[in-house]
Amino acid sequence: MNQLSTLTAPVDAEVSRWRADQLTRIHRVLGPGTTDTVAAAIAPQSLALKFALDHHRLQGAEDAARARDTTAYTWYRNNDSARFADLRLPEPWQGHVLPYIDPAKLENSAIADAPYYLLGPEFRRASHDLEHLTATALSTAAAHGFGPLIDQQAAIICLLRTRQIGQTMASWSITRLPGTVYTDHANDPHILGRDLVHEAAHNWLNSVLTIRQITLDDQITFYSPWKEVQRPVFGYLHACWAFPLTMIYAAAVLRCLDGPVASFLSTYLDKQTALLAQTETDHKLALATVNDPALQNILRSIYLEARAL
Repeated sequence: MNQLSTLTAPVDAEVSRWRADQLTRIHRVLGPGTTDTVAAAIAPQSLALKFALDHHRLQGAEDAARARDTTAYTWYRNNDSARFADLRLPEPWQGHVLPYIDPAKLENSAIADAPYYLLGPEFRRASHDLEHLTATALSTAAAHGFGPLIDQQAAIICLLRTRQIGQTMASWSITRLPGTVYTDHANDPHILGRDLVHEAAHNWLNSVLTIRQITLDDQITFYSPWKEVQRPVFGYLHACWAFPLTMIYAAAVLRCLDGPVASFLSTYLDKQTALLAQTETDHKLALATVNDPALQNILRSIYLEARAL
């Protein structure tokens, strides 16, 4: 079992307290139509889902106001997160929702570099097959020590295009919709688990940087072997955090898996091992720019665990 949950437990508790406070603020903005549950009393997993859903409502209300769409604006203000209860996965994964997504309807706007989908009046649940796929992926990730990370940072899972194993698959998250992940999938829970770990890792780091008000100098850059370009320290550290976690996940899964998926993940792990090896010197320099010893320790520990595989 990896050391992730032990390392991040104190920060995760801090994240939950911060979310409870932020939900109160969001409800004040959305107005009297919002049911202002005492967020601090909600279990962390349910709090994470409510936090993610209310950011969809907040963004939807903002977009509707800018478009002068009074019908949509009223809907987002008057329907609280409980409105999306039908999207929840079966127990024990009810802290996650899985909406049906038409990739052709992903939106582009100035709020994000990547396209996004907002839950709204026309939402409906994904197919039973995709629910089963996702629930199995969540179980797989949890079995290998990644349950708390995904529970807290991937509450809303948006499955996009189906790809064949070996085809390029896109996945992303955006800061304006914390707790939401968008990802293609290969109809395999082990591969989906990897991509949920990756995007949840990005959401986790964004949360910590925000909560602790850590600013990273965007004039400092390092060469990223993943993108083959110089990247600001923010993006560089994100890569040196998320990819090592997927490596640790893949190594754990490979201990109890064989067949084509095992071959795919083994090739993936070999590739990531080679890429990560190129960052040894720069990673130390990048970590030195983070003025938070606790976060430094977490990022360094996971990096070293992946390097030791």
